[in-house]
Amino acid sequence: MSITTIYWIIFVAIAIASWAVSASLESKFEKYSKEPLALTGREVAEKMLRDNGIYDVQVTCVKGKLTDHYNPATKTVNLSPDVYNGANVAAAAVAAHECGHAVQHALAYGPLSLRSALVPVVSFSSQFVTWVILGGLILLGTKAGSWMLLAGICLYGLITLFSLITLPVEVNASQRAVNWLREAGITDNHTTEMASSALHSAAYTYVVAALSALASLIYYIAIFMGSKR
Repeated sequence: MSITTIYWIIFVAIAIASWAVSASLESKFEKYSKEPLALTGREVAEKMLRDNGIYDVQVTCVKGKLTDHYNPATKTVNLSPDVYNGANVAAAAVAAHECGHAVQHALAYGPLSLRSALVPVVSFSSQFVTWVILGGLILLGTKAGSWMLLAGICLYGLITLFSLITLPVEVNASQRAVNWLREAGITDNHTTEMASSALHSAAYTYVVAALSALASLIYYIAIFMGSKR
């Protein structure tokens, strides 16, 4: 079986896994958004920030669905309308998770600092990696092609590293969120399990993305090594 065939088998398997994870995530958030809580996502976020002694981070509402994110550059927890205004388990879980990143930032959590440092490099790599690798594959067998493919592998390696570093950052933020929700009395044992389940499903999306990046990187390395024989 050729390297290309193996790659496509893995690619299809990852694509199916990605679809399954996305479907599960959407289903859980829809289900848990019907489980009411006393506080809205905005109130949960503001309380979690205060409880962790963070007063220089703003909670804002941004357009879209599941567009929630923490921006360390502007020190803002940005929540989608459903999360910002929602008073339910799903909204609380997402809001607390994004505040988990704010807590990481305040504590200079190592993996988050490393990921933030890689952002400009990865942004640059993402703009050119496809064209560099494509050029290397077209010119494969020539000296120029080998150098281009090697350069593409280095750029893609940075993107893969970013995906792998993202995993502990996201998992840690979710752990902080679930622990705080329980300790603050926002959720009881039953609803804490729901919040944990929703955030675990969200974490799997990053696992799939990391596996996809790693599989592609290995594939390009295999092609490069094969061209040297």
